[in-house]
Amino acid sequence: MTAPLAAKNTALTPDLLALPRKASGGLPSLIGMTREALGAALVQAGVPGRQAKMRERQVWAWLYQRGVQDFDAMSNLSKDLRASLAEHFQIGRPEIVTRQVSKDGTRKYLLRIEGGHEVEAVYIPEEDRGTLCVSSQVGCTLTCSFCHTGTQNLVRNLTAGEIVGQIMVCRDDLGEWPEEGDTNVGAKRLLSNIVLMGMGEPLYNFDAVRDAMKIAMDGEGISLSRRRITLSTSGVVPLITRAGDEIGTMLAISLHGTTDAVRDTLVPINKKWNVETLMQACREYPKLSNSERITFEYVMLDGVNDTDADARRLVKLIEGIPAKINLIPFNPWPGAPYKRSSWDRIEAFAEIVNRAGYASPVRTPRGQDIMAACGQLKSATERARKARPSEVN
Repeated sequence: MTAPLAAKNTALTPDLLALPRKASGGLPSLIGMTREALGAALVQAGVPGRQAKMRERQVWAWLYQRGVQDFDAMSNLSKDLRASLAEHFQIGRPEIVTRQVSKDGTRKYLLRIEGGHEVEAVYIPEEDRGTLCVSSQVGCTLTCSFCHTGTQNLVRNLTAGEIVGQIMVCRDDLGEWPEEGDTNVGAKRLLSNIVLMGMGEPLYNFDAVRDAMKIAMDGEGISLSRRRITLSTSGVVPLITRAGDEIGTMLAISLHGTTDAVRDTLVPINKKWNVETLMQACREYPKLSNSERITFEYVMLDGVNDTDADARRLVKLIEGIPAKINLIPFNPWPGAPYKRSSWDRIEAFAEIVNRAGYASPVRTPRGQDIMAACGQLKSATERARKARPSEVN
């Protein structure tokens, strides 16, 4: 079992931390396998090679269009094949430990994964969409000083199955899988958008995030448009272009500061790849266009990064980049060293950005009463493990 990492750093984290794991019960899960790996798994389970491609499409559809959790439900497979699949594999899901519903309708899931670790995912319903905030790691390496997750050490990367499993658990809870006999499998879209803005830095778990998002975008599976998925990075510059080429989703940059001095404190990865280097990587993002703008996320911290001068520097930094700015009122957490900027200050900041021609919506805090807002996620188990340092994980 993978031990917690003792040190935090900004070096590229190897994907070795996300090697495939057997799900509880000792059998590997089909969830999270690439289509090629699924085809090979079916051959392992006894499917003749000449049938593997057809059976792969059938099983894929059962897993990701219908959301079945039992091989017996795969009615267009023979009983022998269903029995063989059940003997070799399982259909793994993270386990819901707690499900909290905010007064504004936001749902926060505490999910247990292999090894007894827990991560959080948050579903945010809105009038025109339903967005799931997905985690990519247990804990985080980045120690961003305004973020509750950043106070938790990195334990390990999530597998592709554990990432896409968060989507599937949420769809289970929302009851949006099509009923048996329903041919319009894409009609119900309570979960219409994904943001990789939960626990962890997605680009430090590149391969698993890529494979999970390819499942989410697969037209014969969950079938979400790549433009409805946003990957947020704190600035892992060497992997930004690769993310555009290999994943191709919308990009968000967790910026939060307009000078290296401020950003070094708020987002310490800046000491490795500074603001100038990050902005250049944004200008070179393969998907960048007026119709596919980069979102720059900017948490509003009283007296830290919220002056008119900061707003003017921000406009100068992003000059020439098709972009929008998400202004995020700071969401407090126990022991946080910052305060939220006043609404007057946020509005004055937004006005400067707007006058420069950039959309700068102020993100409405959601789920604050259940600690589900941006920057507030931190799993209960890892808090408990930190309190018991002698425990072997």
